[in-house]
Amino acid sequence: MPTFLAYVSTCIIILCALLSARRSDSSRAAVAAASFSQSLDSDFTFTLPAGRKECFYQTMRKDASLEIEYQVLDGAGLDVDFSLYSPSGNMLIADYRKSDGVHTVETEDGDYMFCFDNTFSAVSEKIIFFELILDNMEDLEGGDPDWKEYVHGTDMLDMKLEDIMDTINSVKARLGKSLQIQTVLRAFEARDRNLQESNYERVNLWSCTNLIVMVVVSGVQVYLLRSLFDDKRKSRT
Repeated sequence: MPTFLAYVSTCIIILCALLSARRSDSSRAAVAAASFSQSLDSDFTFTLPAGRKECFYQTMRKDASLEIEYQVLDGAGLDVDFSLYSPSGNMLIADYRKSDGVHTVETEDGDYMFCFDNTFSAVSEKIIFFELILDNMEDLEGGDPDWKEYVHGTDMLDMKLEDIMDTINSVKARLGKSLQIQTVLRAFEARDRNLQESNYERVNLWSCTNLIVMVVVSGVQVYLLRSLFDDKRKSRT
């Protein structure tokens, strides 16, 4: 009987050890998945005063990709001048009097400068939205830690860690793309709303003006008609 109890106790200990190892490997896999770098996307909305030029800088690395998308959300004409310069000062892209644009360039090491120019407008300020999408920039963040160091006893896992990483990377890429599309759609919605509000104010202004003109013309016509039928002859007594 003691021998049987010792045998059962040994089996229970081995089973607990296997379950602990499985949980440990799953935990390590979760740590590795959580260490993935976030998508290097950013967006910004600012007001560009009339007659002003604003420039921004972005540090890039070699063999990376820089994508810039901009839109003029509000302002007379909904247009702006845009230019992009390399770290050596060469102009790579130039847009003149455009309301939106999308540009992608392969980069080198250094600071890229992009500018929005509203000097052609002496009165109207512009509200501008732009978004930056940086690809292959992991080295600037120190890169992801080597996930292989977390792998121990992968034969105990039902799914390989490589498959988990591929799935998570695919989901992350699709979520990043969805976020980018939603941001662009919000920018389009803001521009359309500003345009509609401007048209609404113009319609109200001209409607009130036409109403006032119609009232004045009606009053003048009534006065003229009454003056035609007034008897201006003096009556004799």
